[in-house]
Amino acid sequence: MIDSGGTGQSVKQTSRFKKASRVKLGTKENRFFNKHKERKLEDWWNCRLSFYSRVALLAGLLFCHSNSPTAAQDATDHLASKPDLREIIVSHADEKNNLQLYHIKEDGSSKRQITDAKHDCMMPAWSPDGKKIVYVQQSDRGLDLWLTSPDGKNAEVLTNSGRNVIPSWLPDSTHIVWMVFTPGMDPSAESQLQILNTETLQSRRLFSDPEQIKFSNSMPVVSPDGERVAFVSNRGGRFRVWMSKLDGSQAKPISPLPADYDETLNAPIAQKVPCWSPDGKWIAHWEGVEMSHLSKFTGKPEPKRDKLISDTWNVWVVGRDGKNKRKAGRGDDPTWSPDGFVTRSFPDPKKDGPKIMVQTKLGWKELPIVPPGTRYGRFAWKP
Repeated sequence: MIDSGGTGQSVKQTSRFKKASRVKLGTKENRFFNKHKERKLEDWWNCRLSFYSRVALLAGLLFCHSNSPTAAQDATDHLASKPDLREIIVSHADEKNNLQLYHIKEDGSSKRQITDAKHDCMMPAWSPDGKKIVYVQQSDRGLDLWLTSPDGKNAEVLTNSGRNVIPSWLPDSTHIVWMVFTPGMDPSAESQLQILNTETLQSRRLFSDPEQIKFSNSMPVVSPDGERVAFVSNRGGRFRVWMSKLDGSQAKPISPLPADYDETLNAPIAQKVPCWSPDGKWIAHWEGVEMSHLSKFTGKPEPKRDKLISDTWNVWVVGRDGKNKRKAGRGDDPTWSPDGFVTRSFPDPKKDGPKIMVQTKLGWKELPIVPPGTRYGRFAWKP
């Protein structure tokens, strides 16, 4: 039996897990975190995770009480045309400062907590069929992948060792891909991609092409048609967004840059966190000078330089053919709404937390899904 977290409940290890757990995750992993050595790594993740936002209806209801049939009809038409609020799974801290998952509407309403773990639950990904959530939960073993339903019931652990992060789904709603990393300042510097069948728990390396497994690869996301995978690799010397077939063949960088280096900051420009649009035509990603160059990690207080570094953090969108690249706006951790609009998040000093923005036909609007002064661990839209 495996303790599920803070509820006192237990999650039963099924025979399929015991059998599948013998399938190694591609690299030998230490079983427990060394807290002293891992402190900078934890800060790095928390920094990135923290980086990562009814008057008209009331008026219509008031008009319904008027004696005017036209006014009543207008209110009825308004209610009929009002779009349904979309659903989100978001990770943010609870009253104990542990990251938990919450099911919420995009306007911040109908919120309910779906995990109650002793350790952080973060990086949720909603399956394309809308029936399952995969997420990362911290444990004494490291960082495990878990699977649950959108209401938080029937939670089960998928991995039992290693440092497993940033899971995402294949179109079949059965397989997931993710990255397994080894300790270091930047997890993307030494990591590999994995694929797992959530029904059989059989896993293996995603890339089988012998040339591709020579390199460090991270942050995988599979295209909606299941034919391509976008990922991050430093095989060319800098972290860039690449795209390849699922076996790793035909790999190529997908988002061109005018320069590899920021001469003012004397630091390389990186690309990370790719994300496919629902129609598979676009890839959004983060681009800028990495957080590892901040004073927090260098140990040298340079507030003006820190500001210049944060000013380089932007979300970009590029076509899957590598053309028509455009800047979406400042921020990190891009996602796409179900109707094909990009989202981004960035620190908001007024909120003492992240501000999450989604693009609309009328411009950008905030998603009020994370309380002020709260740690944040990413979010996922219901497809």
